[in-house]
Amino acid sequence: MTALEKATGDVVFKFEPFVLHVLCRELKDAQLLHSVAIDSGFRNSGITVGRGGKITMAVRSTHCLEVPLSHRGRLMVSEEYIEFLVHVANQKMEENI
Repeated sequence: MTALEKATGDVVFKFEPFVLHVLCRELKDAQLLHSVAIDSGFRNSGITVGRGGKITMAVRSTHCLEVPLSHRGRLMVSEEYIEFLVHVANQKMEENI
């Protein structure tokens, strides 16, 4: 809160979604991992095949959060709301785990 009160610009509370990139030897390996990721709730997962044949499986969650807290140095939310955001972000982190 001290740092937030001293801010002179815009401040945003941001929780980025989980991303794991796995280099796979064969397409079937990537497909298996993709199925497991989707079944585990990582719905934004996907497979990419590069020009050189490199197969990458990306496991991605949908858990993200981005909330403005201040604008031009003016605090727009209460300390109670920030505590709530931290709680929500921590829950999202637990879901990622």
